[in-house]
Amino acid sequence: MLESLFDDVRRMNKRQFMYQVLSLGMIVSSALMIWKGLMVVTGSESPIVVVLSGSMEPAFHRGDLLFLTNYPEEPVRVGEIVVFKVEGRDIPIVHRVLKLHEKNNGTVKFLTKGDNNSVDDRGLYAQGQLWLTKKDVVGRARGFLPYVGMVTIYMNEYPKFKFAVLACLAIYVLVHRE
Repeated sequence: MLESLFDDVRRMNKRQFMYQVLSLGMIVSSALMIWKGLMVVTGSESPIVVVLSGSMEPAFHRGDLLFLTNYPEEPVRVGEIVVFKVEGRDIPIVHRVLKLHEKNNGTVKFLTKGDNNSVDDRGLYAQGQLWLTKKDVVGRARGFLPYVGMVTIYMNEYPKFKFAVLACLAIYVLVHRE
């Protein structure tokens, strides 16, 4: 299979090869432009995230794809599902706002908890941190597609799965070529 792909590439003249490279470049750049556009429209650094654990069941399941917004003028509310990053952790966490702590000077801090967890998230926060602030929030859940993100989870947990997906895509492209 892979050998036939290389044979097809070898048979191309320079013009055909450059056309294929430019087409791939246009697809990649279009995807990046769409992503950046979504970032601007939603106000979120990550407008789409995948739920990686079962801590929010039954609201969201592992593999659900969440659509986020993060408009600065909207106040955080109890019961709202937020995606936040904690200092020292690379992966954002999807949990529900449990409590609000408002100070007289107008600052708002809040506490989160996973629906399926027995305790609040203070154990997940950075050392010495008891509350989250708006700067910790990546976005707020506005919608979801169930289980669509399982492909991402499989590709991260089973690296060989990535190659299987790429091989299937290559076969599909070869079979459905013009």
